[in-house]
Amino acid sequence: MNPQKIYAALLTADLASAEAWYTKLLGRGPDHRPMATLVHWELFDHAGLMLSSSDEIAGKGVLFLYVDDLAAERRRLQGLGIALGDDIPGDYSTLAQLRDPDGNVVTLATPPARPFAPA
Repeated sequence: MNPQKIYAALLTADLASAEAWYTKLLGRGPDHRPMATLVHWELFDHAGLMLSSSDEIAGKGVLFLYVDDLAAERRRLQGLGIALGDDIPGDYSTLAQLRDPDGNVVTLATPPARPFAPA
């Protein structure tokens, strides 16, 4: 296998509401609407986020995003009415979590301070 791209796919009960919430979270609207039950963002060259109201496409899940400045993201989200949880110090990064309106867990993290241990 030679994967070319990966998408996190999250299930939503109300696609329009979820799109509005993630537009706030990500600071921009989605890039594509391939079908009535799906919107998606191209976040990086090889990764993106999909939101779907179809359980054939997505299931309850988690989204993990590295951000350059966790404190700045906290302030930006607070200004949009989105509450980010307390900082959670980790072995590699500082994390903070929130839940989207459908209960999916979104974790923001600082880039790893050192390389991960090998598998």
